[in-house]
Amino acid sequence: MTPSDRHATGLLTRPDEFVQLITPTGERRSDPELDPWVADIDTDALSALHRDMVVVRRLDTEATALQRQGQLGLWPPLSGQEAAQIGSARALREDDFAFSSYREHAVAWVRGVGPADLLRVWRGAAASGWNPYEHGMAVPQIIIGAQALHATGWAMGARWDDTDAAAVAYFGDGATSEGDVNEALVFAASFDAPVVFFCQNNQWAISEPVGLQSRQPLARRADGFGIPGVRVDGNDVLAVMATTRIALDRARRGEGPTFIEAVTYRMGPHTTADDPKRYRGEDELAEWRGRDPIARVAALLAASGADVAAVEREAGEEADRMAADLRTAITSIADPEPLSVFDHVYAEPHAHLDRQREHYTRYLGQFDDAAGAAAPARGGSR
Repeated sequence: MTPSDRHATGLLTRPDEFVQLITPTGERRSDPELDPWVADIDTDALSALHRDMVVVRRLDTEATALQRQGQLGLWPPLSGQEAAQIGSARALREDDFAFSSYREHAVAWVRGVGPADLLRVWRGAAASGWNPYEHGMAVPQIIIGAQALHATGWAMGARWDDTDAAAVAYFGDGATSEGDVNEALVFAASFDAPVVFFCQNNQWAISEPVGLQSRQPLARRADGFGIPGVRVDGNDVLAVMATTRIALDRARRGEGPTFIEAVTYRMGPHTTADDPKRYRGEDELAEWRGRDPIARVAALLAASGADVAAVEREAGEEADRMAADLRTAITSIADPEPLSVFDHVYAEPHAHLDRQREHYTRYLGQFDDAAGAAAPARGGSR
């Protein structure tokens, strides 16, 4: 029986079960419900997933270093969450649409967003990094949880357009306490919207542990909206992929939304402005290092007889190329023209905005040279 022939209802009645296909030590667990959905993932495909995760971890490391070197204003690290993002993003079709928060750099990488476009916003050089329609992915949403509403609206439109494309909304555990996410769940359930709510429970909403927000697994919150919820090992790229494929298949068949709680961990700070040592200890970090998503795939590849040294070498070489491109991209991002801060604020002419532009133009006119104008210009545009 092929995945398309299955309705996978069994998985969706297991909200309290922790779904896992690869253990932290790299052992492959069998699951009759999930296995058919990743039957196409052979050694080569698994190596490619491993390479994806190695590359985006290096991307994260390089971007963090660039922020520390003064090249970026801020950076929200993703280290530790590679499997959740790669496994889910690789399950998407080209015509699907992803709506993310500010931490889904790996999803952007999978959707074809280049290094310069990924860094542009964090350098303060643009209001957004890329054209969403070119990549099937909205630009990062800073307002916590707002993207869940955007994804639901897009999904409702897709259904009314009679397509089988689906949306996925990425958000963290902290966002589940926001009104926007709960309102999105209401609308999605009411209209059977083809949307997957993908919650990366990375254990910390800045400095607040998830246990303060919910006494139950977050996947169980979906039940109150009439939406099936699944709890998956977010550090297991295969389990994440299988679960996301099931949820997307369900959405395409008109059966409505699914809520996925991917249990993972944020190894770094909330952003580079955060000091996680103030609220969590080394013992907790050590425990999660033992659940590393990349190491467990390497262990599984080794157990399957793959040449792991060659796989790791190829992944490292691609990561080096990406890192070089990332650093080259920084020097190619020009500071915006001062008055461009007023562009694209409204779709139509707006008198109040025109007055602000005029006032700012007069302010800039007080400076005699371009160097003098540059300082207030950068402040205004950021």
